[in-house]
This record gives sequence, C-alpha cells and structure tokens, in this order.
Amino acid sequence: MEFKEAIRIALQSLWANKLRSVLTLIGVVIGVSSVIAVITLTNGVNKYVATKVYGYGADVFTFSKQSPVIFSYEQWQKFQKRKKLTLDDYRAINELCKSCSTVGALLNTSGKIVYANHSSNNTDIRGWTWNMPAISNLNVVLGRSFVPADDQYGTRVAIVGYDIVDNLMPNGDPIGKEIRVDGEPYTVIGVGERQGKTLGQSQDNYVAVPITAYQHTYGTNDSVTIYVKAGAVGPILERASDEARVLLRSRRHDATGAEDSFELSTNETFVGLWKSISSTFLFVVIGIASISLVVGGIVIMNIMLVSVTERTREIGVRKALGARYKDVLLQFLIESGTMSLVGGFVGILVGVGVAKLVTVLVGFPSDIALWSVLMAVFVSGAIGVFFGVYPARRAAMLDPIVALRSEL
Repeated sequence: MEFKEAIRIALQSLWANKLRSVLTLIGVVIGVSSVIAVITLTNGVNKYVATKVYGYGADVFTFSKQSPVIFSYEQWQKFQKRKKLTLDDYRAINELCKSCSTVGALLNTSGKIVYANHSSNNTDIRGWTWNMPAISNLNVVLGRSFVPADDQYGTRVAIVGYDIVDNLMPNGDPIGKEIRVDGEPYTVIGVGERQGKTLGQSQDNYVAVPITAYQHTYGTNDSVTIYVKAGAVGPILERASDEARVLLRSRRHDATGAEDSFELSTNETFVGLWKSISSTFLFVVIGIASISLVVGGIVIMNIMLVSVTERTREIGVRKALGARYKDVLLQFLIESGTMSLVGGFVGILVGVGVAKLVTVLVGFPSDIALWSVLMAVFVSGAIGVFFGVYPARRAAMLDPIVALRSEL
C-alpha cells in the first residue's frame, strides 16, 4: 500500500495546486513534446523517402551526370565539367548489358499545360522512354501506357497525373483529348494512379511524354538519367551494376584507375544519405530539447523542496509512528517521479498532436514510433527520480522531534 499511497498523495498534490503543477511540469512537457514531435515527423519522412525510393524497386540503380546531392561549390564545378549522358548511352546499355533486366531513361523540366480555357503552371514535364512507367511502378488506371513505337517515332502522346484531369478537364473522359505542353500539342492516352501530396506538394501534377518527343521540343543539351532494373537484389544487382558501369566507362573513355565520369546511385545510396542527414538533425533537436528537460527537472526539485518544507510536521508524525528513512525517501521519490511522468504523458500527447497537425496542414508525413513513446516515458520518469533524490533525502533525514516542533 505504501507505493499506491505515495502515488495517490502525489496526484492529490498536483490536483490541489493546479497552477503550480502546470508551471512545474511545463519544462518536462515542452522537452518531451518537442522530442516526440520531431521523432514522429522524422520517422514519417524517413518511411516516405524509403517508400518512394523503393517505389522504383530495390533492384533499380541509376546513372546520372552528377550526384543527386551536392555538398559544395567545388563538387558542383566538378560535375559541370563532365560530359552529359545521352540516349545513345541508354541504348548501348539496353543492348549490351546482359545482366540488366530493363533499362529506361528520363529527362524532365517544368512548364505550362493548356487545355481549352484552362491552364496549369509549374507542371512537371517528364520525357520518358516507353518502359519508364513500369520501372517507376506507375500504374496507368485509364487508357494505355507507352509502347516502343512511341519512342521510335516521337509520337505526340502523353500520360497525365490526376491534377491535370481534375483541374483542366474535369468533365468527361480525358482519353483522346488534346492538351498543349509548352505550346506543343499532345494527345492524352493514359492517366496515372493518384499519388497524393507530400510536404504540401502534389505528386499528381505531371505530364509524361515520349523522350524523343520531349527532345524535339526542348533540345538535346540536357543530360539524361538512365534507370536500370537488375531483376533481383544481392549478387544479381551487383553484377548488373558492375557490367553497366564498365560499359559506360568504356563509352566515355574513362582512363584506367580514374574515377567515374558519372554517378552510379542505388536506392540504398538515397535512403542512407537521407537517414544520415535526418539523424544529424534529430540529434541536434534532441540535444536542444534536453535543455528543457533539465530545466523541468530543476523546477521539480525546487517544488519538491517547497513540498518538504510545507510537510515538515507531517514527516515528523510519520517518523514518530515508525516510518523509516527509506520509507520517507521512497515516498518523496515516487511523488517526484509521478509528477514528472504526468508531464511526460502530457508531452507525448502534445507532441503527437503537433506532428499530426503538421501532417494535416502541410502534408508533411508523420509516423508514431513506439520506441520514442517508451523512451519518453522512461526519460521523464528518470528525470523526476534523479532531481527528486535531494529533496527526498532531505525529507528522510529530518529529525522527528525537530519536525514535530515545526510550525505549519
């Protein structure tokens, strides 16, 4: 009953002094809620990045002129000096790489789409080889996808996202209708499945056209990105990437021992890079939030010292009735720990609520990590116990005679 009684007294103390309790626990609430919110958002975006990257398949790798992420101006200069990747490079890998299951190529820009009296600005315009919808796991839910003849003859056909359908041609069947892509006419042959929003940005605002038709409009100066599907992970993926890399080095006349004049990236490259960046950010935020937890712990210690002073006579009575040193010590430790745990639970609710609110307002993905909730409960309880040791020890060491003589 001692344990239950100590918890009951702690909760009664919190309820009896509501304003003091709020001010006492606000540091713990802020610290815990900050950590929970950031972990929830970071976990959500990590899962999103992994899902989107792996949407191409874990067995897909890419060749590009430059790295997807550039960390310095010197790196950017180095990449700019490289020769561009061309459709001929794509065709060579497609024809000669025996270990490669499927090979595709991509070019993209942004532009204006017009249909009748409606228009869409800043639309993602993608130049795709005929097999890129399959490589990127894009399901065409209306109409058809590209065929090899579309690449060969530069057919003026397009696959559009649902933003184009909803905003430009909401009435009737979009298949067969003519749209203008930066002034060039294209016939809609397919509509991709809905992908929703991420970070407030729609993933359905795009128009995909055959890559040869794309180059007819925008020229051949841009470097293509080559996508290669190995068919399986592990040794098969390594063999395919090695074979394709050797072919590309040979075509670009890279000297023996020299670094590649292109970037080879796998899904693990993107996911690993993102996780390293997000982990650094997470540790920084946790470090800052820890300051709030320490401040909250100090406030709890201060309030517990006040509580010891207010209850000196009560402590004297307990000791006079036989309470031992460890009984009084345990009572006050449980009280401080309970106070801190209450702040921790409130912080968890606030943190999750903030994260979900951000998701609703701006579309930033969030995902609650069970380990973060358990960690928050443990840390908040530990903060209360740690900072409650001094007040509890002070209460336990009171002389019962002196305590009984204390004035209320």
